[in-house]
Amino acid sequence: MKEGWEYKKLGEVCEILDSRRKPITKNKRESGKIPYYGATGILDYVKDYIFDEKLVLLGEDGAKWGAGENSAYIIEGKTWVNNHAHALRPKRELLVDELLVYYLNFANLQPFITGVTVPKLNQEKMRSIEIPVPPLSKQQSIVDYLDSAFAKIDAMKANAEKALNDAKTLFQASLKEMLEPKEGWEEKKLGALTSKIGSGATPKGGRKVYVEEGCHLIRSMNVQYNEFKYEELAHITDEAAKQLNGVEIQEDDVLFNITGASIARCCVVPSDVLPARVNQHVSILRLNQEVLPRFLSYIMNSPNHQKRLLEIGENGSTRQALTKTDLENHMICYPTIDSQTKIICTLDSLKSKVDKLQENYDKISQECDALKQAILIQVFE
Repeated sequence: MKEGWEYKKLGEVCEILDSRRKPITKNKRESGKIPYYGATGILDYVKDYIFDEKLVLLGEDGAKWGAGENSAYIIEGKTWVNNHAHALRPKRELLVDELLVYYLNFANLQPFITGVTVPKLNQEKMRSIEIPVPPLSKQQSIVDYLDSAFAKIDAMKANAEKALNDAKTLFQASLKEMLEPKEGWEEKKLGALTSKIGSGATPKGGRKVYVEEGCHLIRSMNVQYNEFKYEELAHITDEAAKQLNGVEIQEDDVLFNITGASIARCCVVPSDVLPARVNQHVSILRLNQEVLPRFLSYIMNSPNHQKRLLEIGENGSTRQALTKTDLENHMICYPTIDSQTKIICTLDSLKSKVDKLQENYDKISQECDALKQAILIQVFE
């Protein structure tokens, strides 16, 4: 412990105002300008309020409590708080609000969490959390230092995010402009441009057919917008693969999700996953010579086509689904092969830049989070 510091339990340094909280179901909320808070922030805006002061909220359930996961935050003015966040009023003759938030977001609160199905930081456990309490005269200078350091770190992250978002905006604008049908482009149903449209099946045998190595089984989570996701790529036994022999994938096939949360997304199958099969959530589009696979992938993933396909998919009886007939009847506009090649080259180049900026942003984001945690360790340990 640092000289002059002491540890106190949270229940000793805060008034707990949980008894004043009041949840309102969504259909009973009267719309207004007052922020309605839950475990992780603003959920809605309502007409009335139950608090009119500065408070610290700490997630009770529905939050994350690991080190650096920001389970606490400050609210001010007229507010409404539901029963998923503890409402704390620090005893300000002992503790500065912002210092409490910095520490709660720095600390690992997982040891205080109860429940498996529904993890929860109950009030009894919360009261027992030990809080470092420096001399009051020192606390504001610590907060000022952390505010300044974190502001600089956030600016670094914001600059990387802006560069990424600018690149994404440029890519989407280019995508829209380059794929907009132009004079001389042909229009045909997708069925007339394919030699095969077929979906796969789930191999019989349950989980025991999944192995560490073997034939790849491509599922909907592997098919993203113009991109194949190798993570979560499954393998099945040779025997299971034989059951699905009729839907073996070939190089240059286009994979298309026909059900599930990622419905209508598609990509070209990468050659390094062959041999492979698809399950019943993924369809194979095998093209003739009029349209290049990469061009079709860009077309099908473009906003206009995604909107049309999703509207069709919503007609599924129990969930979003696209049928073989839906795909066969989907209209595609396309230019000559030479023009398709040029469009693919331009869009691939722009996408490569977006991907690099995404990698850069992810790296900077992780480094910024690690730097914040390192600074907090320096302050609190």
